[in-house]
Amino acid sequence: MTILRIGNASGFYGDRFDAMREMLTGGELDVLTGDYLAELTMLILGRDRLKDPGAGYARTFLRQLEECLGLAHDRGVRVVANAGGLNPAGLADAVRQLADRLGIPVRVAHVEGDDLTASHPGALAAHAYLGGFGIAACLREGADVVVTGRVTDAALVTGPAAAHFGWGPGEYDRLAGAVVAGHVLECGAQATGGNYAFFRDGDVRRPGFPLAELHEDGTAVITKHPGTGGFVDVGTVTAQLLYETTGARYAGPDVTARLDTARLTQEGADRVRIDGVRGEAPPPTLKVGVNRLGGFRNEVAFVLTGLDIDAKAALVREQMDPLLGKVADVRWQLARTDHFDAPTEEMASALLRLVVRDPDQAAVGRAIGSAAVELALASYPGFHVLAPPGKGAPYGVFEDVYVPQGAAAHAAVLHDGRRVPVAPPQDTLVLDDVPEPPLPQPPSAGPLTRAPLGLVAGARSGDKGGNANVGVWVRSDEAWRWLVHELTADRFRELLPECRPLPVTRHVLPNLRALNFVVDGILGEGVAAQHRFDPQAKALGEWLRSRHLDIPEALL
Repeated sequence: MTILRIGNASGFYGDRFDAMREMLTGGELDVLTGDYLAELTMLILGRDRLKDPGAGYARTFLRQLEECLGLAHDRGVRVVANAGGLNPAGLADAVRQLADRLGIPVRVAHVEGDDLTASHPGALAAHAYLGGFGIAACLREGADVVVTGRVTDAALVTGPAAAHFGWGPGEYDRLAGAVVAGHVLECGAQATGGNYAFFRDGDVRRPGFPLAELHEDGTAVITKHPGTGGFVDVGTVTAQLLYETTGARYAGPDVTARLDTARLTQEGADRVRIDGVRGEAPPPTLKVGVNRLGGFRNEVAFVLTGLDIDAKAALVREQMDPLLGKVADVRWQLARTDHFDAPTEEMASALLRLVVRDPDQAAVGRAIGSAAVELALASYPGFHVLAPPGKGAPYGVFEDVYVPQGAAAHAAVLHDGRRVPVAPPQDTLVLDDVPEPPLPQPPSAGPLTRAPLGLVAGARSGDKGGNANVGVWVRSDEAWRWLVHELTADRFRELLPECRPLPVTRHVLPNLRALNFVVDGILGEGVAAQHRFDPQAKALGEWLRSRHLDIPEALL
C-alpha cells in the first residue's frame, strides 16, 4: 500500500500556534496529529472543569482549527489530536459547531472510555492511557477529525497507521514500528533540533515540525517539510527515542516495542530511517494517571549580595525556622549564583529559596509571607526578596496506578453517533526487564584529559511521575566502548550528588549507542508538586553533560 505521511503540529498544550498552518501548507501530508496532554496538563484541565463542567479540553486546538479546518479539508488531510483532554465529547461537539459556522463539511468523531475518576475517590482526574484502535475505528468509518482524551502519545500515530494499512491487534512488529515513530513525533520540534544537546550542528532558531513516512511493514522515515528550520539526523532521533522512556521494553496498551532492536540510518539530508523494531504482546494492565490536589505551596526567594553569603543565609534561616516548625514540608536551597569581584550587583548575588508545603493553606500562606516581610529591616545587610510572598497556591500530586486492560470501556463514538466498542487485547505478556546485553571490549589504555562529559556525549532527560530518566548517547563506536564501561550507575550518582541516596537503574541500548538511567523518586510527587528547582527534570541531562571526568584524549 502507499506510504502514509503523518505529521505533528503540537508537542504540548501551549506549543507554537502557527504550527498547524505550517504543516498543512508546507508539503504533502495525509494525517496531522497534535499532542496536547501531559501529566501537568491533566491537572490544569481538571481545575478548569471544577470551574466550568463544560470545560476540560485544550481550547487552543479549537482556535487553530478555526484558521486551518478549511485548509485540512481542501487538502484531504485528516486531523487526529488528544486535545479532548477530560472532555473529548465536548470538544467534538465544539468542532462540529465550528465546522457548521464555517460551512465546512467534515465528519467529527471522538474516542472515550479513559475516564476512571469515579473509581478513584478523592482524585481530581484519573485517566487510563488508551491505545490506537479507537482512533483507527473512527478513521475507518470515515472521520475527518478525531479527538481523544488520554491516549498514549504514540496512539496518535498507531491509530491512523492501523486504519490505513489494515493492521490487526496481533501484528506486533508493525505496531511497534509505528509506536517508535509516534514516540519520535510526539514532542514536535524536539525531533528536529529543538532542545538538542548538539544544537550548534544546525540552525534551530525556528525548527520545523516533524513528520513520519510510514510503510506497511512498520518501518518509517522521520523527516520534515522542505525549507523549514532545524534538522533531522540520527542524533536528534536518538535523543527523542530516549526521552521519557526507561529500558529496552517500551510498553503500551496495544504492543510492547523493543527499543533495543531499533536501527537508525541517515538516509539523506533531514531523513532518518527507523527499521528493525520488534514488538511483543502488551502487558495485562493499563496505566492510569491519577491527579489529586495535594495541598498548598508557598515560596520566598531571598537575595544575598556581596560578602559573607553563607553567614547571611544562616542568619535568615535562624530567624525564619521558629515559624516553620508546624509546616509539613520545609525546603531551603542556596544557589550560589554570585561571582567574585562582580561587575554588576546581580552577578554579585546569590539566591536562598524557601519552599513550604502543607495541607492547610493558612500554615503556608500569609503567616509565612508576613514573617519574611517583617525581616526587611532586621536581618542581613542588603536584605530583599525577588517578589512579595503570596498567600499560598494549591499544588497537585500525580501517581500512576495500574488496572486490568478491560477496566476501561474503550469506545469510538462516530460522527453519526454510533458507538464502536474496542475490545482489550486477547494476548498479553507480563513486562520484565531485558537482561543486559554483552558489552564491547573497553578501549585501549591511553592518555586521559579531565573534561566535561558533554564534549563527547549527548543527553536528554524528562519526567515520569516522581521519577526522572536521563538518556545518554555517543556518536561513534569508539566513544561507545568508553561510555558503556565508564558511566555506570555508581558513576552517575557520583556525578549528580542529588541522586546519591536514590535508586538508579541503568539500561543499555547498544543499537543506539545509548544508556538510559532511571532515577526513582527525584521528583517527589510529580511535576505539579514542584518538588525541586527543575520539577520536570528537563535539564538533568545537561547538568550531567557539564560534569567533569577523565576522558580519553582520542575522543576529544
